Amino acid sequence: MDTVKNYLSVAFFSFWGGLARYGLTEALSFYGTVIANLLGCFLLAFLTYFFLRKSTSRAWLTTGLGTGFVGAFTTFSSFNLDAFKLLLGGQNFGALLYFTGTIAAGFLFAWAGKQAANFAADKLLERG
Repeated sequence: MDTVKNYLSVAFFSFWGGLARYGLTEALSFYGTVIANLLGCFLLAFLTYFFLRKSTSRAWLTTGLGTGFVGAFTTFSSFNLDAFKLLLGGQNFGALLYFTGTIAAGFLFAWAGKQAANFAADKLLERG
């Protein structure tokens, strides 16, 4: 039964994550990919550390949000395609900056997500 819950949760949240990414990239084009990936770094770290601190037994929710929503929201392939397009356009420095900058910022956003999760979990645990 838990396996079925996980599959349904991933399917449900993947739909919403994919839809959110599509809307973001439609609205912001090239920058939508960057924003989606950086927000994904933040969200995945936040969800992971928040649910670890809260020690919830809702595995279907963490699987759905992490694998489903964040997995569908972020896009490694579009990230690489954008960098490749910059290279093909002769923008070698731009491609290098985009590639390394996104990775470095991703680590920063993941760290910020972990910090925010610990803060939120501490606040909720204080309340009881």
